[in-house]
Amino acid sequence: MRVVDVNEFYSPTGGGVRTYLERKMAIMAEMGHELIIIAPGRRDEVEERIGGGRIIWVKSPPLLFDRNYRLFFAEAPIHAWLDRLQPDVVETSSPWRPGWILANWKGDALKVFFAHNDNVGAYPKRWFEALGTPEQIEAAFDWYSRYMDRFLSRLDVFVTNGPALYKRHAARGLTVHKSMPLGIQRGFFSPGLRDEKLRRALLAQLQLPEDGHLLLGLGRHHPEKRWPMVFDAVEAAGHDLPVGMILIGQGVHQHRLERRIAGSPHIKMFRPVYDRPRLARIMASCDALIHGSDAEPFGLVGLEALASGLPLVVPDEGGAYEISDPVYAETYAARDARSATQAIKRLFARDWKILKAAANHAAEHVRTDRDHAADLIDYYQTLIDERARRRAA
Repeated sequence: MRVVDVNEFYSPTGGGVRTYLERKMAIMAEMGHELIIIAPGRRDEVEERIGGGRIIWVKSPPLLFDRNYRLFFAEAPIHAWLDRLQPDVVETSSPWRPGWILANWKGDALKVFFAHNDNVGAYPKRWFEALGTPEQIEAAFDWYSRYMDRFLSRLDVFVTNGPALYKRHAARGLTVHKSMPLGIQRGFFSPGLRDEKLRRALLAQLQLPEDGHLLLGLGRHHPEKRWPMVFDAVEAAGHDLPVGMILIGQGVHQHRLERRIAGSPHIKMFRPVYDRPRLARIMASCDALIHGSDAEPFGLVGLEALASGLPLVVPDEGGAYEISDPVYAETYAARDARSATQAIKRLFARDWKILKAAANHAAEHVRTDRDHAADLIDYYQTLIDERARRRAA
């Protein structure tokens, strides 16, 4: 099967999208399939990948406020590539130009919109949360769902990257055909990587004793992650417990977050760790993952933490909530620091041996990126076969 992804979010310096697509490309090649990415670039060129797959760069203008990314503009060069490649499936995930570029293509491939985010949840519901309820904000931005429906009606399939996005888009009246949960590269993460010496060193940096509790935050320094709310919760829990937190990541709000925790002895920020074996050792050596984003579309960080044997403290909305289970997680009311504080206290009041054993057991059953790719190919093949049968009839 040949799959082409017209992807505006793929960049040589990108993060999660780049990681997901390159892993998917390698796995599909091993399975005897081919993934080709058409992405906006500085110039027109083709980049062949060792082992299978390629990146087709189409010259496109840069995104004004983030030069790491570019935006598709012209349809013709992308349509020309699709005509030449004759794919079995074409995917896109941007609701802006790429959605319409695919909708306007006259080719015979299965046309798929694969949602990896929720613009209403990530932006308006956060920007205007002081002005109205989530339901009121949803109603005010109903025009966006109607806009999406106009190009989705000209595609064959609407897929989401997990149940959280499936529920959100379906609740807005859009026809969602399938939830296709993502997975992680399991080989890096394991509870067996727990290093008590490293844990003690991290606790010492937080001015906490060996019997203290070490929370991990992992992710971009972006408003949707709600790190200030998480800091408030951890500091409040610290009045009753010897608990601290390390935050690994970077982003547009780095300096703001640094100012927020200045003088806070039990919370520290660290730069991203790009060495994945080292990151996996740090994760396994913490006591629990704490997460703040209620707009998270799936929750890969939560899966990586779970694969490392960490219990979870997560909001009751979003992708991280969808992978939580009461046997190894505590949930709190989204966007509520007081509720998050109580969740932290509940987690560390539980029998640690039973809680850790439950998390370690869950680590053995975490969904992998190979599971995701195999399920996706099977689903596409079923749709292609059904269409062929209908045409033959």
